[in-house]
Amino acid sequence: MLTYFTRQSRNKKTGPIPVSTSSAETCPTCPLKGAGCYAEAGPLAILWRKVTAGNAGLTWPEFLEQIETLPRRVLWRMNQAGDLPGAGNAIDRDKLAQLVKANGKRRGFTYTHKPATRSNLAAIRAANKAGFTINLSANNLEHADTLADTGAGPVVVVLPADQLKPVKTPGGRTVAICPAVISPLTCFDCGLCAMPNRKAIIGFPAHGASKNKASAVARSAA
Repeated sequence: MLTYFTRQSRNKKTGPIPVSTSSAETCPTCPLKGAGCYAEAGPLAILWRKVTAGNAGLTWPEFLEQIETLPRRVLWRMNQAGDLPGAGNAIDRDKLAQLVKANGKRRGFTYTHKPATRSNLAAIRAANKAGFTINLSANNLEHADTLADTGAGPVVVVLPADQLKPVKTPGGRTVAICPAVISPLTCFDCGLCAMPNRKAIIGFPAHGASKNKASAVARSAA
C-alpha cells in the first residue's frame, strides 16, 4: 500500500487543502467499482493507477510523517481515491490508530465504503471519537439509513446526478446537498464533512464521466 500526498490540492471542489490518494487495493467490494466510481476516470485516475502500480506515493510511515508536519487545526482530506488502510473489506485497525494519532488536533476527514462489520464499525467509531472524521459512504438513501443507525459516525450518500435539492431518506433523515456541487463553496470554505458529530447526511450527486452508472446505483434498492 502506497499513499500519495498533495500538500495543496488544485481540485476546484476541495479548494487548496492537503489531500491524499491511496492505492486501489484498499478499496472494498463496492457497487460503484467499475460502475460509476468518479476516481476511475479523468486526471485522478491517471495518478491513482500510478500509486496502485507502485510508481508514485509514500510508504505508510512516510505518509504519517507528512501529516504530522501539517499545522494544527488545518483541514485536510484523506483519500480523494482509495479507502482506509487495509486490503479489501477489512480495516487495518493498527494503521488507522496510527493515522488518528498523527492527525492529532488537525481536522482530518475521509470517507469509507468498507462494510459495516462489527470490527470495522468499532474502528470507525473510535477514530471519530478521537477527532479524525470518517464518513460512512452509502450507496443509496435506504443504505444511508442503515449506516446512520449504527451510530459509528456521520454519513454521506451518492445521489442521482439530477438530485440537486435536499431530500429525505425513507427513515426521515435530512440529506443536504454538498455545497461544492450547488455553490461556489469548496471543502476549504465548508468543512461539514470534517464534523464527526454532524447529524445531517451529506448527499453527493453523481458526477464525472460515469455519472449515469453511478446514478443507477443511487436509484437501486438497498
